[in-house]
Amino acid sequence: MSFSLCSIRSVLFFFLISAIPIGYIISLERAKPATHVFHYHSSNFLRECAKWDDSNRRFLVSFMEGGIGQVSVPDDYSPGTVLDEITVVKDVDLTGNSSLGIVVDRPRNRLLVAVADLLGNKYGALAAYDLSTWKRLLLTQLSGPSEKAFADDVAVDAKGNAYITDATGSKIWKVGADGQLLSIIRSPLFTPKEWYKNLVGLNGIVYHPDGYLIVIHTFSGNLLKIDIGKGDEIKLIKVAGGPLSFGDGLELLSSTKLVVAGNPSARLVESSDGWETASVVAKFNGPAHRLATAATVKDGKVYLNHMFGMGYPKKKHVLVEAVF
Repeated sequence: MSFSLCSIRSVLFFFLISAIPIGYIISLERAKPATHVFHYHSSNFLRECAKWDDSNRRFLVSFMEGGIGQVSVPDDYSPGTVLDEITVVKDVDLTGNSSLGIVVDRPRNRLLVAVADLLGNKYGALAAYDLSTWKRLLLTQLSGPSEKAFADDVAVDAKGNAYITDATGSKIWKVGADGQLLSIIRSPLFTPKEWYKNLVGLNGIVYHPDGYLIVIHTFSGNLLKIDIGKGDEIKLIKVAGGPLSFGDGLELLSSTKLVVAGNPSARLVESSDGWETASVVAKFNGPAHRLATAATVKDGKVYLNHMFGMGYPKKKHVLVEAVF
């Protein structure tokens, strides 16, 4: 989920925070969680996205203030242990931008990061970092200061092409494995006719191993299929039990099961016909006051990243197991 201090989204976030009594938040924090939770201490309050890096036994976390951290899970991890976040990326030249959606590109040993103009930098971008050295491999500018755009989330296909959603302009940038901006995918299906449904547009995106993209439009709740092998053919997925309003990050649990993070904390969507149609088959309600923004799969289990950390001076964040 993208976040801009000058946007309607920020107003909604601050309204959400102010509308929940402090005493209620404290009671929620003290309540025993119904599922397993990874806790970790962080250097800041806002964490946008988290993905599990199985090869290195760590969660990779994107910073709303810009940067990437890792939360390593040791082999002898004991439930209840509070882990530590270690900063691995902090680019001086991107100061003022947010690191938002991330995806692990395992075949090329790199992490792709959607970089959004948040606090006064001049452009949105796609960045890529080596997972071993954290050297920046590429930085591709996607939008300039005069363009209405907000790079939000990113997916990668089998060839290493990246697809970055624009939550403001509701389009998708396609960037080649070498960092070249290849094309921009647009469609009337990306823009509902009601103006208020376009306050936050295209958001979470995943690449399906059968060769197409699945993307969610946050305020309308529409789920869309983009067949990149058929000239970027775009179809609206008919979702029984939908729409998936306020859906944010996406993660495939299997080829037929998709996790949608957002409000409620997560929904499990299933398709038996190649994502022509789908159904909401289960829901999970986690700590709503922390705001679930992304999902990842670790050892076959779904974990939800939550935007807001709690506590001072140490900020404690949670990765909550979603059981459907």
